[in-house]
Amino acid sequence: MILAAGLTPAWQQILAFDQFATGEVNRASEAHWCASGKVANVGIALTRLGGPTRTVCAVGGRSGEAIRSDLDRLGVSTRAIEVAAPTRVCTTILDRSTERTTELVENAAPISAAELESFHAAWSEEARGATHAVLCGSLPAGTPADFYRRLMSTGNRETQYILDCRGAELLEALPLHPLVVKPNLEELGRTGTAPLDTEASIWSAMRGLNERGAEWVVISQGGGLLRVSSRTERYRVTPPRAEVVVNPIGCGDCLAAGIAWRLRDGGDVIDAVRFGVAAAFDNLGQLLPARLDIDRVREIAARVSVERAGE
Repeated sequence: MILAAGLTPAWQQILAFDQFATGEVNRASEAHWCASGKVANVGIALTRLGGPTRTVCAVGGRSGEAIRSDLDRLGVSTRAIEVAAPTRVCTTILDRSTERTTELVENAAPISAAELESFHAAWSEEARGATHAVLCGSLPAGTPADFYRRLMSTGNRETQYILDCRGAELLEALPLHPLVVKPNLEELGRTGTAPLDTEASIWSAMRGLNERGAEWVVISQGGGLLRVSSRTERYRVTPPRAEVVVNPIGCGDCLAAGIAWRLRDGGDVIDAVRFGVAAAFDNLGQLLPARLDIDRVREIAARVSVERAGE
């Protein structure tokens, strides 16, 4: 089983405009609501890809109820921990005239110590049967930075971990040697202290994460080139060229889900990254995030280019 866990899902509004102008009255041509945020998107993507999976998240208020309902409708096996604070609401603005996407993100409200303990207890029960786990998303304000490390330390010792987070929560977890960490380039920059203004500086920052405990580091950069490193190997991974981009939100989450799914299916890390890139590419063509199709993803994976990078 693959377990997806995170504290910060979102109830997502998606507004599509034929043309959007800041400072003006804009009327949307389409409006949609759906469960989203990293943990929900990973759970949806894994469910669409198929196989046993479970999602553990924290939800509260009417927006949390809406997330529960949507995940249930989508067939996502979920254990939702009830918290007092309403789940955040985020908005995606799609401007079809420019093909630009704007994301309005509400920060997650703090979660009490008792609620964190309830989440931890639920995780401990669910993690017993997990061969792979994706820990994803930022931590709400006030949550101890070692929270993901605590989850990993009380899980199944045989579980392979994929971490999709940044900053202190990522650094705290590295001594437990997660198999894959996948901050994007911006998040990598916010995790370290040195500027990432050259190719060499990016590889150096990735090597730093490897040396601190990450078995593999995967760095995405929008819809373009990905860099992958271990202590001894480097790769560049290039997706196919996208002719149409409908909504890029959730691509990183689909990347994480695809990596976990292919690892469980028997692939090595580089093969899993190729599959994850294909899942992210498939997400680009969907209006609602993480609505993947396994046959499309497999076809796209065959067109993902992987090459070794020199030292």
